[in-house]
Amino acid sequence: MSLIRFLARPMLASSFVIAGLDKLKNADDTAAQLSPILRRASESLPFPADEKMLARMIGGAQLGAGALLGLGKFARFSAAVLTLTSALNTFVEWRSADISTKEGRQARRAQLLKNISLTGGVLLAAADTAGRPSLAWRAEHLAIDARKATGKQLKRADKAVRKAVDNVVGA
Repeated sequence: MSLIRFLARPMLASSFVIAGLDKLKNADDTAAQLSPILRRASESLPFPADEKMLARMIGGAQLGAGALLGLGKFARFSAAVLTLTSALNTFVEWRSADISTKEGRQARRAQLLKNISLTGGVLLAAADTAGRPSLAWRAEHLAIDARKATGKQLKRADKAVRKAVDNVVGA
């Protein structure tokens, strides 16, 4: 792991770890923020939505994925989880912010920009292959190499058949 990744991952993850702990400690507050969204979503869900349980799940996901990202373990997967929770968090906080005053609107804007920045950061971390090729790149190049190898083998077989024909005809 490079020095930059060694330093940047824990720095990025720290915000999510703290937010996850906060969501776990204050599940009632988070549930209250989630309530308007869950009311709309519960109409299409085949099961009842428990706001407090969902708040704990989001907090646990942020805490766990943040810790894994900070440690550099399953970094791409944990960054993808954090991207989803961050996007959800951005939407929920934006909707529930107090905009009745000028200060409230400014705070809402600052929080929105912070959340968008964090989402962008974990999105970059999710795409980071740490200098190693991605699975898609490896599969694509394995297929290309297989086609090349098959072509070479066909050429060799063609030469061998032509040589055998020449030997039979020439004899």
